[in-house]
Amino acid sequence: MKLRQVSDLSDFSRGHWLRELLCRGEEPSHVQSSPDGQHVLLLQKSRPPALPRLVAFQRHSIAGADLERSWQPPQPAPVGLLFLQSPVVPDSWVLAVVWEHGRAEVWHFVVAVGWQLLQTLELCQGARARVVSVCSQGASLVWCEERPPLGAPSDVSKCAFRFCVCARALELGEQGVRLGTARIVLHNSPEYQVLASPQHVFLVPAAAGFATTSKFLLIWHPEKAEFTITAPSAGFIHSKVLRSSSESDFKKLLLGSVGLLSGFAPLDIHTSTVSDSGGLLLVSTKGSVSILEPDGTQRHIFDLEGGPLAQGSPVQLKTFGSILACVLAGVLYLVDQNSGRLVEKEVLSMKEVHFLESQGEEDSIQLLSQSGIYSFSFSKPEDNSRPGPCLVEMVFEEACRYYQRRSLSSSKLTVEKLKKGGTFQAPVVLAAILQHSLHQKQKPARSLQDSYAKLLSTVSLELQSYMSLELLKTCVVCAPESEVESYCKELVEQEVSRILQSDMDKDNLAYLNSVFASFPKAAWKATRSCLQLQQNGDGLLVARATPEVWKKVLCQPQLEEVGQNGMVPLFELICASFLRFKPKWLPSFVELTQQYVSSSWSYGSKEGPEGRVPLYKRALGVLARKNKHGEADEEMELELLLCSKRPKAVLQALHLLIHLKQWQRVVEVAEKFSKLSPLLNKEIFITLLAEFAQHRELDPYLDRLWPLCPAELTASDILTTVLQHLPHSQEDPVPFSSEGNQLTVGLLKPLLQRVVQRPSVQDEMYSDALQSSTFPPPTPPREH
Repeated sequence: MKLRQVSDLSDFSRGHWLRELLCRGEEPSHVQSSPDGQHVLLLQKSRPPALPRLVAFQRHSIAGADLERSWQPPQPAPVGLLFLQSPVVPDSWVLAVVWEHGRAEVWHFVVAVGWQLLQTLELCQGARARVVSVCSQGASLVWCEERPPLGAPSDVSKCAFRFCVCARALELGEQGVRLGTARIVLHNSPEYQVLASPQHVFLVPAAAGFATTSKFLLIWHPEKAEFTITAPSAGFIHSKVLRSSSESDFKKLLLGSVGLLSGFAPLDIHTSTVSDSGGLLLVSTKGSVSILEPDGTQRHIFDLEGGPLAQGSPVQLKTFGSILACVLAGVLYLVDQNSGRLVEKEVLSMKEVHFLESQGEEDSIQLLSQSGIYSFSFSKPEDNSRPGPCLVEMVFEEACRYYQRRSLSSSKLTVEKLKKGGTFQAPVVLAAILQHSLHQKQKPARSLQDSYAKLLSTVSLELQSYMSLELLKTCVVCAPESEVESYCKELVEQEVSRILQSDMDKDNLAYLNSVFASFPKAAWKATRSCLQLQQNGDGLLVARATPEVWKKVLCQPQLEEVGQNGMVPLFELICASFLRFKPKWLPSFVELTQQYVSSSWSYGSKEGPEGRVPLYKRALGVLARKNKHGEADEEMELELLLCSKRPKAVLQALHLLIHLKQWQRVVEVAEKFSKLSPLLNKEIFITLLAEFAQHRELDPYLDRLWPLCPAELTASDILTTVLQHLPHSQEDPVPFSSEGNQLTVGLLKPLLQRVVQRPSVQDEMYSDALQSSTFPPPTPPREH
């Protein structure tokens, strides 16, 4: 990659003037080149006494009339320069200059004639309207205009919603230019900057917009008549189809989302532009570059060096295929959009540069500066060059992140420092091994150091696994649609297995969330395979996972690491898969995890996964997030509560069964869990005794309940509990009720007899002494 000069501006008409304007030290407001790269338009806001002007320069000294416009403030200024393709003549275009007061001038360049004004059009229908932003989407012009209120503004919040977004078809034909009917896309809205991709229009809030409306972006889909509301940092995406013009009101569009949107943080946008792929490139004030896709999802690409960006510091972005070019403070960054890898970094000697269109040269970038036009080529290397450069660079980048997380120093670790420092040998060794292994696929094997060779034999299986994984990914990309699903299943299984064997950090957890969301069935099968879940001969669920895998499954990240973009911990992901594909196994799985926890961490340990929230509660949380709840969910809730065997959970399950009036199961649960501890036995018995005092539903089971009475309960305790829970009657009590549902002494008699006849605790303490053969004991012999 090398920067070379292709023009010194002498091949431009009035090239000396172009050089003079670029050398004045006043940055042009806007520099734009025509689609064929033969014309450069310079929109310059000069300081008094010079007038602001719009000037067009022709390359290769094409003769003809020049285009030059100037205006005297406060006259309206141009707000947009749009190159529109002509459908009549292939590879032909016209220039539309849109002015602030809504007038559009359509210009056409003819060789040997020069610039000609085809037509002047009025975009806005109101005389007081003011255009603030404009773009071209297909064969239409889309703009945001301000419609000032007629009277004096009384409410500041109402004045903020005085803008509307409009669209109008612009037809280019042999007879001239014709405007279609104006269409209001969105009215009563705040100020937006409109940016168009081939299929969509992005609405970015203005920097000086209303605080509430600067927390989200809008995406308009013209073909579907649909708006997408997205707050990328919070993971909020909502789409709404506008079926009629009455629904195009801004406030009606947000109806139902206002409460949620008000809690989000404002957008952090320093610069925005549209990429060739149709996404919206965003640069934050912290220097983070990301892309917003038309469906509302956001993906991080790269972080610029130099820390936070000042408000006035310009950042220029342009995409060339899959390469993103960025110029900041005289430094050119070339970044691969797909992987986020820095391809090249070049310090430029020019003070100010501007991107130009480079028609027919997709592997090069053209830059305009005061000294000329420069071309920067980034063609891909030949196949016989250094093998696997991307993989080797990834090793160092991953090592940077790994060491940075464990470093106590505040200084940032870079790939260059890692390569030259000599302190960290692991990435250097691994890079050498990878280069050696990849060379064997293409060339005869090179010699490797003895110390490296021993390590190569150790990681050879991992390398084979990696190469097969890369081959599988290639098959997924190249396979026909009918075979993609089978490849995806195998790919998901390998990816889940790989992540469960690595550190479960925030990035890996977010990746797993996306895998489980995109391929739920394949992720479920991969989880079963990794945990080795199966039923034994008795029908019980068993797992033969290693302790390391169990720790990854039970890992619960910090609260600030979850909740963003709907990210949930791995344990919750697996529980959701159980609920979807094998709900009967979920209680057994929770019981298995508790057995592993009890054998690995002490009870109540803050370091263990149950130190914060018990596992059965985490599983219940997954169950509660289901959209529809039925009888099966109530049964699942009971099973999860009982499988935990925790006293509070067992009592909660008992109360739920009482609420459901499942008395047979109430008695069975009481008999089973009363054996766990005397305290739980007492709580269960008192709960059932209180129910017995209120109704007669438990009468058929009294012969099974009375044996559960704790030893420390006396007849007085039993009578006190019964009297406290007797139902309150509205009428005066009578000795014999016709209803037959009153509690009688006869029903309590067996229990009271059992308690009275039972030996007391004190009797048991002195039973040995009381059962002695002689009482009192004989007098011991005296000693003389």
